[in-house]
Amino acid sequence: MLRLGIVVNPLAGIGGPTAMKGSDGAEVIAEAQRRGADARAGERARRTLAALIDRREDLSILTWDGAMGADAVRAAGFEPEVLGAPRASATRAEDTRAAVKALAEAEVDLLLFVGGDGTARDVCSALAAPRPVLGIPAGVKMHSGVYAVTPEAAAAVIRQLLDGELVGLETGEVRDIDEAELRAGRVNSRWFGELQVPAEPRWVQQTKIGGRESEPLVLEEVAAWIAELITTAPASDLWVIGPGSTTAAVMAHMNLPNTLLGVDLIKGGACIAQDLDARGLLAQTQDATVWILITFIGGQGHLLGRGNQQIGPELVRRAGRERLMVIATRSKLAALDGRPLQVDSGDPDLDRELAGYLPIFTGYDDRVLYPVA
Repeated sequence: MLRLGIVVNPLAGIGGPTAMKGSDGAEVIAEAQRRGADARAGERARRTLAALIDRREDLSILTWDGAMGADAVRAAGFEPEVLGAPRASATRAEDTRAAVKALAEAEVDLLLFVGGDGTARDVCSALAAPRPVLGIPAGVKMHSGVYAVTPEAAAAVIRQLLDGELVGLETGEVRDIDEAELRAGRVNSRWFGELQVPAEPRWVQQTKIGGRESEPLVLEEVAAWIAELITTAPASDLWVIGPGSTTAAVMAHMNLPNTLLGVDLIKGGACIAQDLDARGLLAQTQDATVWILITFIGGQGHLLGRGNQQIGPELVRRAGRERLMVIATRSKLAALDGRPLQVDSGDPDLDRELAGYLPIFTGYDDRVLYPVA
């Protein structure tokens, strides 16, 4: 049997839909909860295990009690071996580290953790020796190269192991961002450590490539074309502008204020709201024609579910696939080395609906078709 260890950070990603730019710290978590945020990490763990229910007899699952793992394991139809419990109902980083140490001592074959870069940092610091690890993405900022691209992708890796396939191991970078700097619009990503992860580029994301676009002239052409489309569209249309330096170029071309790492709203060529959370976006776009302008994370290819959780499944469905506009330069696409774009919206049905080929705006009146997994 494959001995699988699972640790869930129950509060991972809680700040994403509420535009908090992260979930680190008790004050941030409390504010996100005050804004009505729901915890989603446990559900993402359940999705991974539910995709493996037909292999239940081949898996031995060890975990921590309650929301740190056992709840999700049982919800997926498995009965886990519970090694311990968090010290209080509100879990802390110390609980994650304690669970990781216990699972490592129990000699699990693969350690799954559910969270974001902060959780990856805790896992990294808790492991005294290298051990195969794989993250199930549930955080706001996930720049580290230690996560499966979706919960179901994590299940695909485990299924390969169960089927006796040769799954290699490689070193994945753990990176973290200063959230205070992030909320001020400055990306300060630093190397924290390394973890051993499955070498499966189809299912495991790469480390996020930082920095602004290196081809400013091409980017200006893209921005000019999108700005023209916005200004010539019906004045009642609403344009949701996602985060990132690529979309920021459009706002700069239009001389509009921009939240570099947030989501803004344009109507009639003017910015009518800035740094909106998921609820605010739904409230302001009700009964309107909605366009969504986003880019993907360089080096990883994620369109939805990484740093733009404010753009939730309901909003994407409100816009429709035909009004989901993706912008990037050809060099940014080429850096993916042929890997498809990824969607991890939190709604598996929507992810499947978005799969296929999307037109990517790569210049002035210039588009290419690119696959979405």
